[in-house]
Amino acid sequence: MAVITVIDLGSNSTRMTISRVHHDGSYEALYRDQSMVRLSEGMGIDKTLQKPAMARTIKIMQTFMAAAKKYQTDQLIAVATAAVRQAQNADAFSKLLKKETGITLRILSGDEEAYYDYLAVINTLPTEDFVIMDTGGGSVELVQVQGRKAMQMLSVPIGAVNLSETFFKGQTVSATELFRATISVEKRFDNIAWLQNVKNLPIVALGGSNRTFAKIARRQRQETDLPVHGYRLSAEDCYTIFADVISKNVSSRGKIPGLAKERADIIVGGMLPLITGLRTIDAPHVVFSQASLREGIVFEYIMQKTGQKIIAPMPGAMTQDDDEN
Repeated sequence: MAVITVIDLGSNSTRMTISRVHHDGSYEALYRDQSMVRLSEGMGIDKTLQKPAMARTIKIMQTFMAAAKKYQTDQLIAVATAAVRQAQNADAFSKLLKKETGITLRILSGDEEAYYDYLAVINTLPTEDFVIMDTGGGSVELVQVQGRKAMQMLSVPIGAVNLSETFFKGQTVSATELFRATISVEKRFDNIAWLQNVKNLPIVALGGSNRTFAKIARRQRQETDLPVHGYRLSAEDCYTIFADVISKNVSSRGKIPGLAKERADIIVGGMLPLITGLRTIDAPHVVFSQASLREGIVFEYIMQKTGQKIIAPMPGAMTQDDDEN
């Protein structure tokens, strides 16, 4: 039995899960925490992590490190995704983080990030043929799954933060802004050859912006007793929710039940990739996943330590439904 702490340093949010892994390969989550540090804020075209964003991140990472020690962590795995991956000062930031917190940061490639998403989904949801879409602050990971096997995977450098900073800078969304942003995302997806050949498959959606669709729908339908993990919405339901969100200014968006107030200024950019993806592949519906990169890393750890195939997580491991992003 071992306690493993996984930290996911994303472009928008930094998240931590502390899990107990049992000898039979099962696991249970002991503690979760997250903070919207906006590490990618203001990176600009020169892709430089800014000092205020780095300071916010280091502060929360110190808090995470304290929690890991409290739970007597046997192994800590800290990974960084799009913001650090794209940053020209990634090495300097990694060294500063190590100095201030003792945390050694592993910078994931886009394919590695997509692979961990795949491991998380395939071991917690029963769907056979589908497309995974994980929308983060600075990238979208896509995986084609056929017969529960990963056939194609890649990372696209667009996400909630960089789309919002590029196209949605004001308090409201104009038709021109939405048109330009949509065309930009469509061009990205149109350049992915395999994505044009996976028509009519459902999308399994990961990431805080995507899960916001499910959280809003659960509130509207008074279904908050149902977990986000495995929750299902039709494409039309997603279009309706998106239309309502873009009709409101930032302040009003923050009052929508199910939409985190801290996410209100970037939610349009965060939702747009899923909306575009639904149309691109004519997806009939979306299944939402609470399991993502961190759980994928836990599954890899289990496989490496036990030498066996994954056993599904213990009951309750994926039923927590906080406002985790």
